[in-house]
Formats: sequence, structure tokens, C-alpha cells
Amino acid sequence: MRRWRLRPLRNAAAEAEQFRRRAFVAGLGVAVLLGALAIGYGRLQILLHEEYATRSDENRIRLEPIVPARGLIYDRNGVLLADNAPAYRLDVVPERVEDMRALLDALGRIVAIDADDRRRFEAARKAARRFKPVTLKARLDEAEIARLAVDRYRFPGVEVVPYLTRRYPFGELTAHLVGYVGRIDQDDVDAMEALGESRFAALPHIGKTGLERFYESRLRGDVGYQEVETNVENRPLRVLRRHDAKPGADLHLSIDIALQEAMVDAFEGQHGAAIAIDPMSGEILAMVSLPSYDPNLFVGGISFDDYRRLNEDVARPLFNRNVLGGFPPGSTLKPFMALAGLEEGLITPDTTIFSSGTYRLPGHERGYMDWRSGGHGTVNLRESLAQSVNTYYFDLAMKLGIDRISADFDRMGFGKPTGIDLTGEVGGVLPSREWKQRRFKQPWYPGETVISGIGQGYWVVTPLQLARATAMLADGGRLRRPHLVRATQAGFGTPRTPEVQPAAEAIVRDPADLAAVEAGLVATMHGPTGTAARAAAGAWYRMAGKTGTAQRVSRQGMERLDPAKLPYHLRHQALFVGYAPVGRPSIALAVVVEHGGSGSTAAAPVARRIFDAWLGPPPAAPATLPAEAPAATPAPTPAEQPAVLLPAAPEPRA
Repeated sequence: MRRWRLRPLRNAAAEAEQFRRRAFVAGLGVAVLLGALAIGYGRLQILLHEEYATRSDENRIRLEPIVPARGLIYDRNGVLLADNAPAYRLDVVPERVEDMRALLDALGRIVAIDADDRRRFEAARKAARRFKPVTLKARLDEAEIARLAVDRYRFPGVEVVPYLTRRYPFGELTAHLVGYVGRIDQDDVDAMEALGESRFAALPHIGKTGLERFYESRLRGDVGYQEVETNVENRPLRVLRRHDAKPGADLHLSIDIALQEAMVDAFEGQHGAAIAIDPMSGEILAMVSLPSYDPNLFVGGISFDDYRRLNEDVARPLFNRNVLGGFPPGSTLKPFMALAGLEEGLITPDTTIFSSGTYRLPGHERGYMDWRSGGHGTVNLRESLAQSVNTYYFDLAMKLGIDRISADFDRMGFGKPTGIDLTGEVGGVLPSREWKQRRFKQPWYPGETVISGIGQGYWVVTPLQLARATAMLADGGRLRRPHLVRATQAGFGTPRTPEVQPAAEAIVRDPADLAAVEAGLVATMHGPTGTAARAAAGAWYRMAGKTGTAQRVSRQGMERLDPAKLPYHLRHQALFVGYAPVGRPSIALAVVVEHGGSGSTAAAPVARRIFDAWLGPPPAAPATLPAEAPAATPAPTPAEQPAVLLPAAPEPRA
């Protein structure tokens, strides 16, 4: 029997009410979502429009720096010492490369990429910012450029970039003077950012040494930029906007490249340093440090093997001896000791002492030896310089005392940088009580004063300091700041702007004191007992000079050293200071020949060759007198003739 199941009757009103509630909730949810979407769209389109529009433009617009042409460097006669040469480099944007190792291997089959290139690339890649090109190879030849052009489509993120590279036509001849530029490293970038100059990080090079570094801010110019529209493959389509770069300023130096070359030749392969100054202006005429190196090796990034070879060379070719080297001045300090004694009123030109060959302090057994066994006998100031009598200056040093020596030589520019326009200049050592106490925590002893009188002991000077002080003697006692740059020029055809130099400082009170010192220096070169008379023989002009020999090893007791019997690396330093022509000097010199043994036999001949190169041959003889000219006056008798007959000095070179 079938059972019937009762079904409840439908409540249409309740169902309609439920449907309305559900429809309202659903509608409200849709409205909220649509409102949120509208708000989001409004935020994107209105509030964030500028940000996203900029991002969009960045996806299609590339901001490219425009590297300015680096300023050129000329010598005093317009000879180019540093110029810019066109070159091409290979850049990679790492973020656009999927497999860097595969890319480098593929590129290596087209262009020559050595281990040094890869090491520098990996180091620069780690430090580079995102999407910034990193240089893989600094210099491409024409064949490599052609092969890359054919296979360019295979290498996304790789670009061949034209640029101007630095070139030094004279290579080793100007390396320590002009310096060199090198790739910008992370330290350079950090320094630029600290100074608010991060835009210069786009430059391919920065000055590392020499004038390139000292005048970096003038030589580099100002970086420009251009906005380039690109396609999806990052290839340029058109330039939207351009802001041109400002080229760097040109430098016109006081250097005479012909004298620079003659100065190197004068050393005849020996190691050392020399610097020539115009005593009337403080301009550096030539400056060499030997041995030298080729600065062109550093421009594109020097190889590790080349750098190791230069850095480990015991002759130190990278070391600029003129501003960084410290040498005991030896007897080249005696003219300045004599000037100090005259200025202090402790001696006169006629003051004499008896040189027996040994000097002893009262109550002391130790003897301080003269260079000549048995001494020089009775000598005055003139002969003390001409014969380089140690005993005279032992005695003078004790009369002055170390305190006055320190004060007087401080005024002459010793013991501190000269202020030349090169970086890293050292000040040397000017001995004093305070310096020794500060350095060694020890008192000063009388014996140290004795040897200070002949430039030994704690003395350390640079060739530049010696040259500057010698120029002071030639310029009437005026001390000038040595400098290399005469003028700058904003561009070709624009007027030159002379470099303003500080006024000379007059440090000599009595011109007669200078005349007394000069008489001794002239006797050194031309007198019968002069230590450099052989080097000056046959000169048509007169020169004033002083030789010096600085010991590298000390004698034992009273034993004398024979420099010729010492090992080469222990032989004495040979020095010379001087100026010419006497009466109207146009050049002052300081010369150091390392391991030369003797200033008179090693350094003085080098100086003579440099003087000859600057002053040139003697003036032409006067033309034959016409027939109607009056008869010549009779020649003077031998008793009436002057001791030295020399032609007038030539005009200094421009």
C-alpha cells in the first residue's frame, strides 16, 4: 500500500524576500569592487600619473652621457705633450645578458679578450649599478669592429662605443711630469659622490698622477647628456633632446720639451733626477726622473704583467724622485750655510780657518774628517766653497747652532713642500731639536750639529727644494713658488689666461752676502782649485755651481772610504746645484746622480751638458770692420787684461 508524503506548501513571499536580500548583498559587493577598481584607476591615472609616465618613458627613452673632450697639454713652444685620439671600446650591459659566460666565450671568438680584460670586467661588473654599461675591452682595432658589426644581432646588451682616448706622444720623456689618466675605479666613484660630482663617473678616464691629476677639474670639462628614444630591443631610434658637453681647458706649460730631451740625454743612461728653473719667474723649464716608464700603458688599463714588472723593478721607474725622493744634500748645502752665516753676522767673506783635515769638538776625541787628507790649509769663504772644505762648515755649523740653522733654512724653503702644482710632494726633513724629540724622543747632540753643516746626518731634501733655493741665490735672494703651468685656454682660438702666482718673498737682507756666495760658486766652476773646474772647462759662458757627495755608508773610525771600491748600490749619491750665465741667469739647476760616487765627476758633467743645451752655442762673432772704419785700439797688455774674457750672455729662451 503506497504511502503518501506530504510536502510543505511554497512560501513565495519569503523566497522573494530572500532573493532580494541576496541580490542586494551581491550588488553591494559588486559596487564595492567597482568602486575600489575606480579608485585604483583614479589613483594610477591621477595621483601616480607622473611616476608611471616617467617609468614608461624610461622604458623607451635612454639617457646617454656625452663625454667632453679632455683638455690638451702643450709645452712653452706649443708642442703637444698630451692629446686625444679616437678609439672604440666594447661595452656590455650585464642585465640584458641571459648567459654571461656563454656571451664572453662567443665574443672571445670574434675579438681578442685576454685574462686581464675578463678580470677587470668582472671587478667592474660587481661594482657597477644596474643597467650601466661595463667596459669589457678598452681598445678595438678596425678588424674587430668589422667582425662585430656583422654579428651584432647575436649579442644583445653588447655595444661598440666610440670615444676619445688619451695619448702621450713623448712617452717616457714626460711621464713623471704630465702623468697619465686611467680607468675610473670604485674609489674614484665614491670620491666623486662625496663631492657631489657623480655625473663625472660617466667619464672613461680620470687623472691618476702628475698634471693630469692635479688639474683634473680643469682638464675634464663638464659632462653633457642626450635623451635617446629606443625600441623594444633597446636600439636607438632618434635623439629627443641634447645638452652638449663642455670641453676641458687646455694647459700651456713652462716646460721646454727640447730641454727635457737634452736633460735625459745628459744622464747618458745613469739613474737620478734633475730639475731646471727659470730663476726670474719660478717656471719649471725641464724636470726628469730616471728611469722612467711609458704612461700610454696605463690609459686603457695596464696589464697585470706590465704593472708587476714596473712595480717590482728595484730602480723604481714609477717613483718621481724630484718631488717624492729624499736625498741627503751633502756639500750642495754649503752655499746656503755660508749665506746663513753671513746673514747672521757670524762670518764675513774674509773670515778664515785653518783646515788640518780633522775637526774636533773641545773635550771630544772623535774627529770629523775633511775630504782631503791633511786638509786645505788656511781658507776664506770663497775658497771654502771652491774647494768644498768640510772643516770650514763644521766650524760654521757650531757657530750658528742647530736652532739658527733650522730657522734660517726654514726661510729658504727647506723642510716643507714648495707648493708646486703636482700632487704628493713631500717636505723632506729639516733637522731641529723639536723634530728629533718628536721623531726619536731623544735630545740633540753637538756632534749632530757638526755634520749638519755639510748636509749629512738627518738632512733629507728633494731635488725640487734644492733647485728652488738655488734659483733664490740667482734671483737676488727672492724665493718663488715653482710652477709648471703658465696659462690655460678655454678652447682653440680663445685668449689664454695666465696663471697668477704669489709674489716672490725677499729673504736676504744684504745683497753683498749673495755676492760673496756667488764668488765662491764661480770659483768652484772656473777657479784653479774649483771642484767642478774640469766640468766647466771650455765653456763660453760663466756658471756658478756647487758639487756635493752624500754618503750612503759611514766610515769606521778614522778610516777613509773609497767610493770606487764600494758595491754599486752602496756608492755615494752625486749632486750638483748651480745657475748660468752669471750676471744674467736664465736657468738654475739641481742634479742628482744615484750611485754616481762623486758630485764633481758624475753630477757636474751632467749639469754642464744641460747648461749647454739651454744656452746654446756662443753668439756669432761680429762682422769684419769696413775699410773706412778707424783703426782698432791696441790690445791691452797682459797685466791689463781681465782674469776672464767671456762673451755676453744670450737672451733667455721664450
